[in-house]
Amino acid sequence: MRGRGAARLAATTLVSGLVAASVLAGAGPAAADGTAWSQGGATATIGGLKTYGAAVVHADSGDQEISAGLFEMSVDGGGTLQTYCVDIHNPTQRDAKYHETPWKGTSLGANKDAGKIRWILQNSYPQVNDLAALAGKAGVKGGLTEQDAAAGTQVAIWRYSDGVRVDAVDPQAERLADYLEKNARDAAEPQASLTLDPPALSGHPGERLGPVTVRTNADSVTVTPPADAATSGVRIVDKGGKPVTSAADGGQLFFEVPEKAADGQAELTVQASTTVPVGRAFAAESRSQTQILAGSSESTVSATASASWARTGAIPALSAAENCDKGGVDITAANEGDAAFTFELLGIEHTIPAGESRTVTIPLQEDQAYDFTIKGPGGFEKRFTGVLDCMTQVSEADEAGTTTHTLSEPSPATVGTASDDTNLAATGGSSMTPLIAGIAVALLLIGGTTLTVVRRKQAPTQR
Repeated sequence: MRGRGAARLAATTLVSGLVAASVLAGAGPAAADGTAWSQGGATATIGGLKTYGAAVVHADSGDQEISAGLFEMSVDGGGTLQTYCVDIHNPTQRDAKYHETPWKGTSLGANKDAGKIRWILQNSYPQVNDLAALAGKAGVKGGLTEQDAAAGTQVAIWRYSDGVRVDAVDPQAERLADYLEKNARDAAEPQASLTLDPPALSGHPGERLGPVTVRTNADSVTVTPPADAATSGVRIVDKGGKPVTSAADGGQLFFEVPEKAADGQAELTVQASTTVPVGRAFAAESRSQTQILAGSSESTVSATASASWARTGAIPALSAAENCDKGGVDITAANEGDAAFTFELLGIEHTIPAGESRTVTIPLQEDQAYDFTIKGPGGFEKRFTGVLDCMTQVSEADEAGTTTHTLSEPSPATVGTASDDTNLAATGGSSMTPLIAGIAVALLLIGGTTLTVVRRKQAPTQR
């Protein structure tokens, strides 16, 4: 995996025209206004480390003791998730908001051992809650406590997710970690709890725009029509034109747009109650360590899809997905209009011919918050916000002098002085060391004005 770099270069920003976007370095307020996008599934707020033991990370700068175990998250709309960390060098932001995401949107996407992490999750605590049986398989004499099981499982995961030299302090937990690491086998990435495919489409008034296909592990989902359906006349229907209020996995939904409708946009929402599959990644909407799901209660999940329409000209449909393999955000632009949709991205002009779709990647620096607002004809507008978090390992130069702090509630063992009372990490550190490198850049798609902004980035801290 790539190391977290010490210095970031400034970039040039081009602003104006049909498409404009800004990218900000650091955590920033990108998701504070609720405009953050996701590809569907569960959205949750992290509540802290709940069941944990102690571990020791071995580094060239010395050994550091940290807490290791299960986090708990509260799901928006109801439900509870249990997660482990897969991002040891990054701090946990208190009350950070997380959303379910594919592996490729995190460091797991480029990790050849990601499948082994899922195997560990499926074959250890809390999925295996018979601790006597788990201890027997692992050859742990004297049995396992919940704290031992959680710590041992987390340590085994870190060895594959972050490539660190780490041991559990408790001998029973260490024996479990060794067993899990040795026996781990590849397991496939789990499917999302709920998504809509495609998340955006376009067409002409008088047509049924779609289909939008439901993908879910829930028995059924409820379908909520556009908020202004009563006045716009837009309906959500099936292939035969019958109004739809619920759907199952594989179900197809269509936006039925009246022939006399003015050029516009609409959005539908689907929602369900289900257990989120073990092994789903959870990325934060701010700078907070990536998590992987270890257990789920019955939880609320949701997804949205949008449609845009116009009588003539270009009719864009836009969706986005973080792509850690490419180090940026993929923006897919589809054009169902009768004219080409043209925009400029980082000085390169892109043209989407009528009836075609293309994906362009906006390159971003690691740890950058981004805020893209993409505009098109007829009042079309789409906004995407988030933080690119694709790396886990620090470079050798960055490792020296790092300090571990832990979350004040609960209070596991700490190393160093926890003088800062904000954004403290539960399984790793947030120290008030000098900012090391970073950038604030606005990346623009069509334009004229040039802006260059440089910011120094906080050094990653070791966990």
